[in-house]
Amino acid sequence: MFRTGEYAKCIEVAATEIAGGRTFIDWYVLKTESELTLGRYADAAKTIDDAKKIAPTNLRLLWLERDVLRFNGQSKEAKEVLAQLGGQLERTSGIYRDLETSIVIGKFFLEIGADPKRIRIDLYKPIQQRAPGLPNGYIAAAELALSKNDYALAAEDFQVALKVDETNPRVLYGLARSFEPSDSEKAEAYLQEALKINPNLIPGLLMVAESHLSAERYDETEKLLGKVLEINPHEPNAWAIRAVLAHLASDNDREKECREKALAHWKDNPEVDYLIGKHLARKYRFAEAAAAQRQALQFDSDYLPAKMELSNDLLRLGKEEQGWKLAEEVFEADNYNVVAHNLSTLQEHMAKFRTLESDGFIVRMDAQEAAIYGDRVLELLREAKNVLCEKYDIELNEPIAIEIFPKQQDFAIRTFGLPGGAGFLGVCFGNVITMNSPASQGENPSNWEAVLWHEFCHVVTLNKTHNKMPRWLSEGISVYEETLRDPSWGQSISPAYREMILGDDLTPVSKLSGAFLSPPSSQHLMFAYYESALVVEFLVDQFGIEALRSILDELGKGLQINDAIARHAAPLDVVDAGFQKFIHDRAMAFAPDADFSSEDLPAPRVDELQAWLEDHPNSFPGLQQYAAALIREKKYTEALKPIDKLLELAPDYAGDGSPLAMKAQILKELGETQQELAVLEQLAELRADAIEVYQRLAEVHADAGRWDAVVVNARRIRAVNPLIQEPYLLLAKAGEQLDDGPVAIEGLSTLSSLDPYDPADIHFRLALRLHETEQDEKALRHVLLALEEAPRYRDALQLLLTLTEKRAPEPDQPSPAKDDTER
Repeated sequence: MFRTGEYAKCIEVAATEIAGGRTFIDWYVLKTESELTLGRYADAAKTIDDAKKIAPTNLRLLWLERDVLRFNGQSKEAKEVLAQLGGQLERTSGIYRDLETSIVIGKFFLEIGADPKRIRIDLYKPIQQRAPGLPNGYIAAAELALSKNDYALAAEDFQVALKVDETNPRVLYGLARSFEPSDSEKAEAYLQEALKINPNLIPGLLMVAESHLSAERYDETEKLLGKVLEINPHEPNAWAIRAVLAHLASDNDREKECREKALAHWKDNPEVDYLIGKHLARKYRFAEAAAAQRQALQFDSDYLPAKMELSNDLLRLGKEEQGWKLAEEVFEADNYNVVAHNLSTLQEHMAKFRTLESDGFIVRMDAQEAAIYGDRVLELLREAKNVLCEKYDIELNEPIAIEIFPKQQDFAIRTFGLPGGAGFLGVCFGNVITMNSPASQGENPSNWEAVLWHEFCHVVTLNKTHNKMPRWLSEGISVYEETLRDPSWGQSISPAYREMILGDDLTPVSKLSGAFLSPPSSQHLMFAYYESALVVEFLVDQFGIEALRSILDELGKGLQINDAIARHAAPLDVVDAGFQKFIHDRAMAFAPDADFSSEDLPAPRVDELQAWLEDHPNSFPGLQQYAAALIREKKYTEALKPIDKLLELAPDYAGDGSPLAMKAQILKELGETQQELAVLEQLAELRADAIEVYQRLAEVHADAGRWDAVVVNARRIRAVNPLIQEPYLLLAKAGEQLDDGPVAIEGLSTLSSLDPYDPADIHFRLALRLHETEQDEKALRHVLLALEEAPRYRDALQLLLTLTEKRAPEPDQPSPAKDDTER
């Protein structure tokens, strides 16, 4: 009955058994736990009192009594019981313990700060060995791992427990928690199975409510909380989440009321404010979240979950000294805490970073990378600040921190607290941006300049709204602004997106944040970004940029997004209908004469595809496969026919299977350089990360002496991968050919930091250009570096003479007096 959520019936049966003289301790435990679950705290206290008359020193009862006292407003007495339990344990050490009592002992030692790893090894592992067919030993170890954010280890133990107890809702719920960060689909399946067995499983219902809260499905959140409170009208975590809902609705009185109800029975329960703060942080309300965690720590200064969350909140607010200090404190108190351990390791790595400061920006990055492209980072940030702050009418008064990580794992730990986060290129918390550097992205890095512009746009919109905006709007504006800055940035329509728009994958504007929470695939997540950007484009096109600014202003005042849109654009149903037509028209305008159906496509062989296309001449996937098959067989001239047909259908498509890319490849093979150049230029305008295209363009333009075009493509290469020598070699050569000192210096100065093949030559050429632009102090440094590499370098020696003669005092000029010199 307890396992299936029939708590009231469980109490009745247990009471009957106890009244009948069956005083087996489990009857009292079951009855007490059921009464606590239903919020019958006074009844639970009486049950414990009755049980202690029979077994006054039973450790399981003492451990349970602690919770009973807490929920009856007796926190001081609860602490005394903990001391009593410790004393009893000391007096009876060495006595054989049953398995359940041994688990309680482990929980006690965890509570008083013992090493969690030793508890796992010395207490829980022996329990598992003594009773391999019972689940509780595995559950205890798994819940310990889960409390330390060791999700993989928790999943292992829960899965063993599931093998010996397949219908245990506690195990299924634990598996849902364990897989939640890494596999949302599997987590959902386990959670639903748990709730199927026990529809009144309060932690499971709260987990569902929290997922609705994250997806901004606030009505569904409230329904789940209502169901929980029907089971236990006093459930503190349900009231805590209601307080979060009230906060998000800017209802201060309701928020205060809900928090007071959460603390009505256990008045100094630190979990209440910890939970409130955790969910506010997920909504990017980091200042309010930090305040909640500080309140939790006032109730219990040793409550490590709150201290860990506060550390993360402070780091995300840019208050690094305080944040790192708290992380160290947590790690010292609990070196099994995975997040604290990760942050401690990360801090050691970041201590080696170099800091660049300019115009209110503080950039921290790997020292070598800072020397290579740190100046470009600052240059782009200054441009973004000038453009976007003016456009959105916002002044940034606090420093903006940007942290760029050469290791993806370090980025993930700084951003999420745990390794993972594959697919994230950058994250903005408000005044703090974290980013992966190109070094962390393997052989095919993304355009880091586009990522930086995107994330800084978040800084602008989050500051304007005081972090009170839905994710879809924040992401939508950032992608929209990417595209305005450079049409090759952002996203564009594709056959896959066209199908999603015209199919069942379009999300209503009012529910767009949910599209980011648990997308079925990475393509669905990217489509959520694309759709959100089109919503912003639609709002600006239909109602003007002033309307968008006004919506952001209203969000900052606490108005909900749907109300803000209705007030400054149109009623939401009108917006939904208008946007649906807008995006539908966009989809239909993409290759309107093409047939995108992939049904009945034959095998990708030339003869079969050729015959099939006679009856399906406008088949987009058919033409793509036919052209690719011909290229594989090196039938380049023949391949041009289906490619030109594809270009007729979709002239600006540059995504997967792009006819432009195929045509450029063929023209190169055929030696048609001028035609190839035209196609490559079109591709370069459409693709933000097509480094091979930029490299080929630079090569062709250099051969033809078009050095201005070489500069353009060198900078395109740098925007994708600034860590290779190629773009700087191109800039140096182009600058020298154009007699453009700044461009040559731009290339040569970076090359000097990249371990060039001939460092003496690079330093000399740089010194020469610096001298020509009247930067003689810098020129002297580099000519000396050239001579350090090659002491007999005659041209460098001559330049050194020139520079030193210029520095020497004139012969007829008297030397300064001694006093003048000293002054």
